[in-house]
Order: sequence, then structure tokens, then C-alpha cells
Amino acid sequence: MNGRSAVLPASKLLRCLAALLVVCTGFLLPVTARSEDDPAPLPLRTIPLTEINQLLPSGTHLLANQGAIESFLVAMEGTPPDWITVYGQGHHDPDHDERLFKLNRERDAAREGNPTLTWRVAFVWTGEIAHFDADTRSYSVAAGPELTSTSWGVVRFKPEEFPSNLRVRPDKPLADRIERSLLRHESVQVSIVMVGMLIPTESVIYDFSHDEEGVGLIMPVVKVEQVEVVLVRPEVS
Repeated sequence: MNGRSAVLPASKLLRCLAALLVVCTGFLLPVTARSEDDPAPLPLRTIPLTEINQLLPSGTHLLANQGAIESFLVAMEGTPPDWITVYGQGHHDPDHDERLFKLNRERDAAREGNPTLTWRVAFVWTGEIAHFDADTRSYSVAAGPELTSTSWGVVRFKPEEFPSNLRVRPDKPLADRIERSLLRHESVQVSIVMVGMLIPTESVIYDFSHDEEGVGLIMPVVKVEQVEVVLVRPEVS
């Protein structure tokens, strides 16, 4: 050694300590960022479904019953398909798939430029409160499509991408009532209202029901912009 001091200058020492503190902080701070795949819990609404429009963007078309859905289909498609002809002899008919493909292709072309494609629509799926998550202080929601029988066939709205990990966070009094219901093994039903616009290139898909032979299935496809969860029985106790 040459006998010179190994002590760093004060300014350099402070810079080193600051850098070390930043590194250590990165390990100690909790991760608070939330990815799109893990959305924040939604409030649990207790208003009647008939009043849901007050929570939706102005001009939204609520398609929650047979009459509203049929009016929407008339504006979008004009007339129902000839399901009997398209079905033919069913899935074993060699031309069945080609007729169904042709129906979809012709309908896609016919609705180009239809102003109904610019509608903002809201549709409903059914759901049920599943279980409480202590980490997020919220309840997970199990959901499934609502099937509506119409003069056109069975209608099932299809979100382009269903909100993953759907959860709700009710206020404390409502959470207490829900917890009592779950402890009694009672089902807590909810309606999931999804709002958005139709996918322009594939706005309605035609198929056949897997539950009833020969019955047409109509699936409007919506890009979801907003989700509301509404308690079916607000008086749950």
C-alpha cells in the first residue's frame, strides 16, 4: 500500500449510499401495480336492473329482454334466417356446414354500413357470488351467458373478451348480509351487465343450438367497454 487514505470523498460516498437505498427499496416495497388481467374489484350495485341505464353511457341500447333483442335484430339483420333450409338433414347432411358458412358470409356482407353497427349496446349475463378473497377484500363472481328465446332463435350475446377474474366489493352492511347467506349455503345471484359496441367484421354469428335440434343460435359479438354487477335480490339477509 502507498499509505494514502482509502476513505471516499464525501460527495461520492453520498451518491453510493443513495444508489444503494434505491436498490434496497425496490426489494422492500410491496408491488401495487395491477395488470389488465387482474382488474380492480367492482362495486356491487343494488338498484333494479330496469334502472341500470342511469349507470350507462347516454344513448346505450339495453338489450335485456325478448322485445328489445328482437327489435335490435330487425334493425341489424332485417329478417330471420330460413333455419329449416339451412339445417336440412342436420349435422350429418354433407352440405350442412357449407350452408351455415354461406349464411354467415352473406349476412356479414349485407350489414356493412348498417348504422346499427355504431350502436352502443348493453346485454346481461347471469352470475353468482362465489367466495370471499381475504387478500383483496372482495368476492369472486362466477358468470355464464344468458340464453333468450326469440322468434329468431335462441340469442346469446358473446363478449369479444370476457372480463377475467371478475370480483365485487360490496359495502360493509351488504357484505355482512351476503356472508350470512353464504354461510347458510344460499345462492347469491347477480346480473352482469356488459356495455360495448359490436365487432364490425364479425358482429353476429349464426349457428345451431347444441341443446335443441334444429333451433337456430344467434350470437352478437361485442367489444366490452364497461361492466356493472347488480344484485338480483337487494333484500338478501
